[in-house]
Amino acid sequence: MKVSENWLRELVEIPVGRKELAHRLTMAGLEVEDIAVLGDALDGVLVAEIIATDKHPDADKLKVCKVDVGQGEPLQIVCGAPNARVGLKAPLATVGTRVGSITIKPAKLRGIESNGMLCSGRELGLGADADGLLELPVDSVVGKSLAEALGLPDAVIEIGLTPNRSDCLGMHGIAREVAANFGVVAHLPTVEKQEASHDGTIEVRVEATADCPRFCGRLLRGVNAKAASPAWLKERLRRAGIRPINALVDVTAYVMIETGQPMHAYDAAALNAPVIVRRARKGEKLKLLDERLVDLDDGYLVIADNIKAIGLAGIMGGYETRVSDSTVDVFLEAAHFAPATISGRARRLGLHTDASHRFERGVDAELPEQAIERATELLLEIVGGSAGPLVENLSAAQLPLRPAVNLRRVRLQRILGIKIADTDVARILESLGMQVSTGSEGWTAVPPASRFDLAIEEDLIEEVARIHGYERIPAQAPRGEITPAAIPEDRVALAALRQQLAARDYAEAISYAFVAADLLKTWGLEESAIALANPLSAELAVMRTSLLPGLVSALDANRKRQQSRVRLFESGRSYHAAENGPVEIERIAAVAIGDACAEQWGESSRPMDFYDLKGDLESLLCLLGAAAAEFRFEAGGPSWLHPGRSAIIFRGATAVGHAGALNPRLQKALDLDADVYVFELETAATTSRAVPSAGKLSRFPSVRRDIAIVIAEGVSFAEIDATIRRAVGEKLVDLVLFDRYTGPHLGIGVKSLAMGLILQDGSRTLTDQDADECVDLAVSALAAGYKAKLRG
Repeated sequence: MKVSENWLRELVEIPVGRKELAHRLTMAGLEVEDIAVLGDALDGVLVAEIIATDKHPDADKLKVCKVDVGQGEPLQIVCGAPNARVGLKAPLATVGTRVGSITIKPAKLRGIESNGMLCSGRELGLGADADGLLELPVDSVVGKSLAEALGLPDAVIEIGLTPNRSDCLGMHGIAREVAANFGVVAHLPTVEKQEASHDGTIEVRVEATADCPRFCGRLLRGVNAKAASPAWLKERLRRAGIRPINALVDVTAYVMIETGQPMHAYDAAALNAPVIVRRARKGEKLKLLDERLVDLDDGYLVIADNIKAIGLAGIMGGYETRVSDSTVDVFLEAAHFAPATISGRARRLGLHTDASHRFERGVDAELPEQAIERATELLLEIVGGSAGPLVENLSAAQLPLRPAVNLRRVRLQRILGIKIADTDVARILESLGMQVSTGSEGWTAVPPASRFDLAIEEDLIEEVARIHGYERIPAQAPRGEITPAAIPEDRVALAALRQQLAARDYAEAISYAFVAADLLKTWGLEESAIALANPLSAELAVMRTSLLPGLVSALDANRKRQQSRVRLFESGRSYHAAENGPVEIERIAAVAIGDACAEQWGESSRPMDFYDLKGDLESLLCLLGAAAAEFRFEAGGPSWLHPGRSAIIFRGATAVGHAGALNPRLQKALDLDADVYVFELETAATTSRAVPSAGKLSRFPSVRRDIAIVIAEGVSFAEIDATIRRAVGEKLVDLVLFDRYTGPHLGIGVKSLAMGLILQDGSRTLTDQDADECVDLAVSALAAGYKAKLRG
C-alpha cells in the first residue's frame, strides 16, 4: 500500500515528523518498507506553456519551442519529447536549476540556443514515465512553481501489509490506524447521500447470494466522458501507484484508494438488463479489460447481463462494457464478495489486480453504499450528468458476522507481562472502532466490520499491545525452576543407553523420520508403512518402519567420503499402520562397518564380525543388571539379515530385536562395498529392569572346576549354559567359556569347548566331593541332552 504523507496528514493531525511516523507504523505492525520523497528539490522548476513549435533545422527528432513562463519574453527551448505541442503545459527547469546531478545552463543544441529544459516526470523524480514531458492540467497557472502546483513536497510511504490487515488497503483505514496510535481523531470526509434527479435504474438480480450478499448500483445519465480529471485527483492516484486514464475510471480508482472498496463503471448502453450476479458456466468465455480472452468454469463468480458475462466479479471488468470517451450513461457497481469466492481465482488466470488483492483478504461489507455515494458525488462534480436512485440487493443473513470477543483482565496481564490500566485498554479498543463494554472480569468488544482478523481473545491482546507500544513492554527472559522428572528405579534412562554406545565408539546420528517408499521396498520393510498425504519429495514420501534404512544410508554417505570405519547409532521412533490408527514404537539401533578396532600399534587390524557386534549389544544389556540374564540370542532373523550371521533377540519369550550382518543381496542393492553389521531393539525392552537390591555375599570360598567337552557343532553355548545351570542348581555361581577348538583330531561336525565352573555355597565350604558331584551332574546333563562327552 502506497500512502501519500500529505494526504494522510489532511486526514489525521499527526504530531510527529516523517521519520517518527514511519517508526510508529512499523512498531504497530504496518511495516514501512520504503519512503520516496517527492519534490523536495524543485526550486527553479516552473509551470510553463508551449506557445509555438518549429522543427529543428538539423535534427529530425528535435523541436524548437517557444515557452511562456509567465514572466518577460518567452524562452526558446530545444526539446526532443514526442508529446511537445502547442498548448501543452509542462514543467520547465530554468537556467541555474539543478535537476538530478545536472545544473541547467544556456546551451546550443545542433547550433540552436536553448535556455532551460522541459522535463519528464522521471527527470524530476515524480514518476517512472520518461517517454515524454510531464503533462500538467490545462488549468495550471503559468509561472507558478511546480511544487506549489502539484502540492509538493510530499513523500510516498510504502507499507508492507500482512494479509490479515485488509482494513488498511485504503487511506481511511490507514488514517484510523494512525489516529489510534497517536490518540487523536481521524477527520474523514463526510459522505452525503446524493439525491436522485431521475428515476432510471437498471435491474440487479443476485443468484449467488452467499458469494455476493450485497450489491449496490446506480445509473448516471448524461455524463461528459471527455472531461479531464482534476490535477489533485490525478496526483493522488499517481502517488498511490495508479496511472490516471480518464475521469470515469479515475474516480472509481480514487474511491478504492480512499475507502478500500473496489468499484467498477459500465457503459450502460452496452448492457442488456438485468445485471445478474451468478456463477460462470462451464466453457463460458469472457474478454477482460486487458483484452485477454479467458475460459471460465463454475468456480468463478461473474457479473453478467441477460446475454453474456460482462465482468469477472472481484477481479476485472469486461472489455465490451468498458467506459470510453463516447460513454454517455454510466452504471456504477460496488459490491461485497465473500473472500473464499475470490481467493485464488485471479492467480489461476495469471492475474493480480487491485480488486482481487482486496477481496481475497476481505473488504468491509458496509462500504459498497458509501463508495457509490462518494463516487457519485465526485462524478457529478467532474463529468456532470444526473444521478438515479441507488439500487441495493441485500441478503443480510449472508453478510459476515462480527461476534463479540471477551478479553479477560487476568489473561491480558499474563500474556503481556505488564498491567495496563483499564481505562487505557477500553480507550485502545474503542479507538480501533470496536464497541466495548466493561465487566467484572474484563471487556467485551464487538469488532468493526472491516476487521476480519479479530475473532479470539489473543487477537484483542495483540491489538492492545500494538497500540500501547511494543517498545513499552519490557523484554524479560522467562524465569522458573524446571524440575526434571525422576527416572524410576525400575527403568534405565535412555541417556544411559546412549552414553554406553558412545563409550563403545559409536557416534549418535539423527536421520529423517520420512524415507523413500522404494528404499523400504528394497529392505522388505514396506509392510504397514504410512504414506504421507503431502510429502516434501519422493525421497521423503513414507514414514519409516525401522531406524536401520536411514542409519545405513548415513553410514554409506560417510563411507563414500573416505571414512573406512563407521559406527553410528540412533534412538527414535518407527511408525506403523494399524487397524486402530498409527502405532509408534520407540527403538534404539546401531550400524557398523570396517575394522573391529580403530587403527593402533598395540593390536593388528581385523574386520568386524558378528561377535564384536554382539559384545557391543551385551554391554548395553548389562546396564539392566540382573535383568540382562533374561535376554537370549537365537539364530535367525528377517530376510534382510544374513542367514548364517544373524540372531533374533528375545527377552523371555518375547522377540524384542534383531542383530547381525546385512544380507549380501541387500548389501549389493544398496551398493555397499563391505559387510555391514546392525542391531535394532525396542527401547522399552532395554530400559525396564528389576529394582536393584543388595545380595548376600557368601563367607565361604569358591571352588573352580574346568572341563572340556566334545559336542555337536550346531549346539550353541547358550543352550549349554542353560543346561548346566539347570543341572547343577544354585551351587553354580558362574560358567566361563575360555576355549573353543575344532580340528581333524576331533572328527567332523563336532567342537571342543573348555569351560570353568565356579562353585560356591552360602552355608559351608564345598569339598572336593561336592565339586566332583557338580561336574558329574553337568556332564551327565550334556550327555543326555546333546550326546556330549568329556574330551580325553
